[in-house]
Amino acid sequence: MPTNVIMPQMGESIAEGTLTKWLKKPGESVKRDEPLFEISTDKVDAEIPAPVAGVLVQILVEEGKTVPINTVVAVLGEAGEPAGAGEPPPPAAPPKAPEEPPPARETIAPPPSPPPPSVSAPPQPGETVEELLRRRSSPVVRAIAEEHGIDISGIAGTGISGRVTKADILSAVGSGGPKAAPAPAPAPAVPPPPAAPAPLAVSSPAPVVIAPAPAAPIVTFSGSTVVVEPMSAMRRKIAERMVESKHTSAHVTSVFEIDFTNVARLRDRVKERFEAQYGTKLTYMPFIFRAAITALKARPLLNASISGDEIVYHREINLGIAVALDWGLIVPVIRRADDLSLVGLARAANDLANRARTKKLAPDEVAGGTFTITNHGGFGSLFATPVISQPQVGILGVGAIEKRPKVVTMSDGSDTIAVRTMAYVGVTFDHRLIDGAEGDTFMSIVKNTLENERWSELESL
Repeated sequence: MPTNVIMPQMGESIAEGTLTKWLKKPGESVKRDEPLFEISTDKVDAEIPAPVAGVLVQILVEEGKTVPINTVVAVLGEAGEPAGAGEPPPPAAPPKAPEEPPPARETIAPPPSPPPPSVSAPPQPGETVEELLRRRSSPVVRAIAEEHGIDISGIAGTGISGRVTKADILSAVGSGGPKAAPAPAPAPAVPPPPAAPAPLAVSSPAPVVIAPAPAAPIVTFSGSTVVVEPMSAMRRKIAERMVESKHTSAHVTSVFEIDFTNVARLRDRVKERFEAQYGTKLTYMPFIFRAAITALKARPLLNASISGDEIVYHREINLGIAVALDWGLIVPVIRRADDLSLVGLARAANDLANRARTKKLAPDEVAGGTFTITNHGGFGSLFATPVISQPQVGILGVGAIEKRPKVVTMSDGSDTIAVRTMAYVGVTFDHRLIDGAEGDTFMSIVKNTLENERWSELESL
């Protein structure tokens, strides 16, 4: 009996996924739980295992196509079995809209009085307005719009081909509009007042209205001197998130020079025994995590979020750690990092990074971060101005940790030049909430911890 393979739901809020790569070809055998295909969602990239052992009889969804969850993507059967679908899966329940309004971000004003079919996504032949809206948005976006009475047709989608993304609809919810209304007639039944057009209805006090970012220009190239290929699903999502963050937060970066000499000496002395005893490598990052946690406890604004005109303080410190992949970037989260020892931080970071590179992360492991740390210095850079991961308000960037000459004051007050292990470490913060003095106070705690902490839990090694 053929077995249907479906697009799984990778997380409670995920309503669709992009099938990025087939790991088997039609006619090839596959074992139960052997990776069958790869998918990309708003949360994570993952390998999906085969539900049963058998032969890949038929592929129904090609690489690069985005489909709703529970869509049949392939059929497994026995060798020589004709292609055909098995028992269809039960229809997917419509995704439940959030019970509470999500944190508000910047309000993006929709274009004035747009007709339902967007210019960037014209209707196809014979397509109704309802079918157009389904093509321009996912089920979860439509559920949120219905919950809050938002008219999707009045939103300028920032996704591919004018697609309305989850970020777009959440922004519209935060602004209070555009409100759903009957389909517009060729001429309005009631003419507008002679005064200026009525402003977009917003909650009081009204958030700042920011004009939508202009669409990236489409430039046509041809000839044998170029190779053109579409962005991967992950690359498109990264692009959307980066532009969204730049249009949300007022980014400011403050950089401190930090002396890692004491940390470097301790690490060199204990790293082999540390790995033998705890089964994981001791890098510089757990020390940096601990310093950041100490600073976040002292300056909780850096561990907060902005919701409209309210400040949301997070009681837990969930550290996002940026991991560079050959095919993009992902930020898994160390949950309740403030409860972990130096050993626990090392184990958690190494485990998450390894599973990120092998596509073994679960959706919940890349969500819920309250502050992020990125080690751009691992590639040799000294300075960087990383982009804040929304809805966070800060990200710590660590430059290359290297030996260089430094003026050192001796105990007798004289100065000398010594070789020290140094690095530039900076915090990029959201100036809407974090002032320069607050950001620098945070960094001074990070600096003091890394330079003067005794790290007693490693002294016995």
